Amino acid sequence: MNVQWYPGHMTKAKRQMQEDIKLIDLIIELVDARVPLSSRNPDIDELGKNKSRLILLNKADLADERQNEAWKAYFQEKGFYVVKVDSRNGSGMKAIQNTIQEACREKTERDRRRGIKNRPIRAMVVGIPNVGKSTFINTFAGKACAKTGNKPGVTKGKQWIRLNKGVELLDTPGILWPKFEDQEVGIRLAFVGSIKDNILNMEELALKLIGYLQAQYPGVLAGRYHISEEGTSVEILEAIARARGCLKKGEELDYAKAALLLFDDFRAGKIGRITLEWRSDK
Repeated sequence: MNVQWYPGHMTKAKRQMQEDIKLIDLIIELVDARVPLSSRNPDIDELGKNKSRLILLNKADLADERQNEAWKAYFQEKGFYVVKVDSRNGSGMKAIQNTIQEACREKTERDRRRGIKNRPIRAMVVGIPNVGKSTFINTFAGKACAKTGNKPGVTKGKQWIRLNKGVELLDTPGILWPKFEDQEVGIRLAFVGSIKDNILNMEELALKLIGYLQAQYPGVLAGRYHISEEGTSVEILEAIARARGCLKKGEELDYAKAALLLFDDFRAGKIGRITLEWRSDK
């Protein structure tokens, strides 16, 4: 299964970010806690050299908590500031303001020595599509100031948001990179909805997700759909279709509908807290 998605606006967005990086003090990078490495655009490290860095493990409520802690420690070891957050319900938000101040302490001290007072910290918010940047900004700012949507590619242009006297955020469009060297990365991003579903074979993708859940989280599919997990991925998708009444005319099973239902449940956390990349593998 070959997964690629790099629409034209992403090239333009990357060029704009290269320009804007000169204006900012801090990069706030959102990653999806279920796929913390796969959801990191490798271009960001290159863009953000010599800048303070804060990683937000977003959607932490959907990920395995033991793995959240393991990944937090992993990124801290690499020299990043890290906060676990759930942008939708506001969990973890209170810790961010203090972490921003901590990450930019040297910059603030430098300003003070030069006699510059009260210059706000300027932070660029970056991340791949559908990682939750706009939702994070709206929750953090306490008002709807960035467009949100549950599909990738909603934010197309940049916008500055004044949070308070101390912090200004620059929202940026979600950008991927031109080619996934490892196809497993593309598949994981497809699992979590960072690649548009309509360019993917969702049934084939569902079989891959079922295989992963069987191996790493045995019992979760049985618990959600009241089915047996014995058998192949195809047989389990068939069982889900039967259990949930996914039928075409003439009582034929509708595999496509069952696949979409599985992904809706997985992405909403209804199957359980699932991490697709384990720190112990790295």
